[in-house]
Amino acid sequence: MWPKETINAGILIIGNEILSGQVQDVNLSFMATRLQEMGIRLKEARVVADVEDEIVTAVRALSSQMDYVFTTGGIGPTHDDITAASMAKAFERPLVCSLEALRRLYERYPSPRAPEALTRMTVMPAGATLIDNTVSAAPGFQIENVYVMAGIPAIMQAMFKNLMPTLRKGPHLHRREVVGAVVEGIIAQGLEDLDKAYPHVEIGSYPYWISETNHGVRIVIKGITENEVTSVESAVMALMDQYRAL
Repeated sequence: MWPKETINAGILIIGNEILSGQVQDVNLSFMATRLQEMGIRLKEARVVADVEDEIVTAVRALSSQMDYVFTTGGIGPTHDDITAASMAKAFERPLVCSLEALRRLYERYPSPRAPEALTRMTVMPAGATLIDNTVSAAPGFQIENVYVMAGIPAIMQAMFKNLMPTLRKGPHLHRREVVGAVVEGIIAQGLEDLDKAYPHVEIGSYPYWISETNHGVRIVIKGITENEVTSVESAVMALMDQYRAL
């Protein structure tokens, strides 16, 4: 579906709390939706623990393969917030205190109760560019093609919205959705035939079950060429009509 010149992105979610199930991640869904709207293909997403070597390995791999990498989590003031140090190690840069980040924080919190904690959130790899945080002032940062953001959803979303204008946009992706009360297996062969006939269109089949009398399948169709997407949509609707009563 995606052309060779596609802009590819990867997401790295960092945090023991995600892997343990203590916190449910919502950042991936938010970013995936926004990236698709910008014509950027989310090619891979990973979740890693708060372990420096694992973060370093993951970010190096993603950075070498993707146009953009977005990370969330681990840039707070506590002992287990090790993302900044991990990024410094991954890109072989020293850690420094960003005076601009420090200025922003003291402007927001002129009499901090824990100045050491405030300072800790200004430490990042040398040469990093700040990502604005309009919620709590503590900025994220960009190093090469990696954008490092907070894990708290409201703050991450604010950061992501601020950096969106700086990203290159890809081709517009046309999307259609067809929902029908049919058994997925009955239309499986027809969907496979359409998939072969339209190699540049992505056809996703997602069954749903609400109750014995309310279940079926949702077909999501995506592609760069609107005419092809529309043709597949019509074919899927005809396929569902054929088997809807079964």
